Amino acid sequence: MNTLNFGFSSPNLKSKPLSNPKPRNQYQRIFCFDSLKPLNFGDNQLEFGVERAKHSKKNNICRSKSVVDVDKVVESESSYTSGNRDDSYLYDAIVIGSGVGGLVAATQLAVKGAKVLVLEKYVIPGGSSGFYKRDGFTFDVGSSVMFGFSDKGNLNLITQALAAVGCRMQVIPDPTTVHFHLPNGLSVQVHREYNEFISELVSKFPHEKEGILKFYGVCWKIFNALNSLELKSLEEPIYLFGQFFKKPRECLTLAYYLPQNAGDIARKYIKDPELHFGGINYPVGGVGEIAKSLAKGLVNKGSEILYKANASSIILENGKAVGVKLSDGRQFYAKTIISNATRWDTFGKLLKTEELPEEEKRFQKAYVKAPSFLSIHLGVKAEVLPPNTDCHHFVLEDDWKSLENPYGSIFLSIPTVLDSSLAPEGNHILHGLSRKDYEAKKELVAEKIISRLEKQLFPGLKSSIVFKEVGTPKTHRRYLARDSGTYGPMPRGTPKGLLGMPFNTTAINGLYCVGDSCFPGQGVIAVSFSGVMCAHRVAADLGIEKKNPILDTGLLQLLSWFRSLA
Repeated sequence: MNTLNFGFSSPNLKSKPLSNPKPRNQYQRIFCFDSLKPLNFGDNQLEFGVERAKHSKKNNICRSKSVVDVDKVVESESSYTSGNRDDSYLYDAIVIGSGVGGLVAATQLAVKGAKVLVLEKYVIPGGSSGFYKRDGFTFDVGSSVMFGFSDKGNLNLITQALAAVGCRMQVIPDPTTVHFHLPNGLSVQVHREYNEFISELVSKFPHEKEGILKFYGVCWKIFNALNSLELKSLEEPIYLFGQFFKKPRECLTLAYYLPQNAGDIARKYIKDPELHFGGINYPVGGVGEIAKSLAKGLVNKGSEILYKANASSIILENGKAVGVKLSDGRQFYAKTIISNATRWDTFGKLLKTEELPEEEKRFQKAYVKAPSFLSIHLGVKAEVLPPNTDCHHFVLEDDWKSLENPYGSIFLSIPTVLDSSLAPEGNHILHGLSRKDYEAKKELVAEKIISRLEKQLFPGLKSSIVFKEVGTPKTHRRYLARDSGTYGPMPRGTPKGLLGMPFNTTAINGLYCVGDSCFPGQGVIAVSFSGVMCAHRVAADLGIEKKNPILDTGLLQLLSWFRSLA
């Protein structure tokens, strides 16, 4: 049995990624969350595909060493207050949400000696990098394209985050990052081996050989500069100055390219519009194992994670963030608050302020919420897959103009090609977007998508289906508490590199943000970097790391000025 994950393009995206022939689109993928419902319910036990999780009617703070299975949840009656603040239970940091960005920030702080509490709305960790089980299938909630598992350099952020809390994951190398199926019968595989990938591109576009080599030469220059640096908070001046004196050339390289748009760099060297489209590893057991391992490591370091804890507001005292109130009335207090919610949810729902801070106004002026998706999870018979099928596919069959249309393109993932343990013998998964006529339209759109995939890639797909679930933006909003089901920010116009994206600090004293609506943006490795940066900045403000208040003030003002230019 195999498992397919399909995703669709977000329509009308206005950024300029490298991979698009027309510089006004990019795509993402997400999966169906309608199925994040308990398989069994009774005797105070919920089964969610993470073994069996015991939940108390009081506090569900995980303190056991088995959080990786979320299986020994024990009570704690002294970690919260019903109304009055009690400093004897003051945490160093509270993290709202257990997405990968939030968990990385939490674990990095815990390793430094901080006492951290993570508040998670749902009953398992991971957010959009979570998972669920149905009928023997283990489905990734979000992306299965995983970077950051290398054992070399400094960009292996997931490996580093896990190692910091004593965890290591077994991974399976994916020989092909993605297989593009494009108009006019163009088929391009992005091979894991760089030379193979370049050879394939040159064979398809021999007239662009020089431009291809020059462009990817620039990419390597940027990658090597990043990979040579110790990655911490770009808002912490002592770290920045230290890195500059150690690696001045690499720092100047990044300073030169950071304000630039990647699509503009590509178009400088490559003129053929069809070529502007453009090694990963898959964790054994599914993407959800990352969050489960981080949650286990967090608890092993003496910190806590509380499930079924729906944050309703951030508590302010004299303009400073000091705590979090849950929807059931419980209140938790800490020296610092880190929101792993989107910035729209953080400043539009969790904070009860009369007016947005200027920084947030600038952010919302420069960025909009990227549209969410329709999600389809299918289980199909294994024989429908041709031999040597790649794990990840991008499908745009007819016309480049369709790239900007709803359901115009399809992103497909088949993780069981790499890890057969995720399914019984034979299955697949789908994903898409539906904003209107929710109930009536989602099944209709799903059928059209399945028909396209059957015609383009897998003859006999419909008759091989043994399992199907469809989710919508409403599903994403419900289970992940993300405004409109969005999966991060999208530039309103042509972005000037990443300058316009906010970092981790906010205009509210004591409040930090982490995740895909912070620099450097969307993707598991990106939010991992965001988590590392956030933990470093918070640790400095807590006095755990070195700090220079005068330099801090100057640097933060300088970064704010740079963002105003974007």
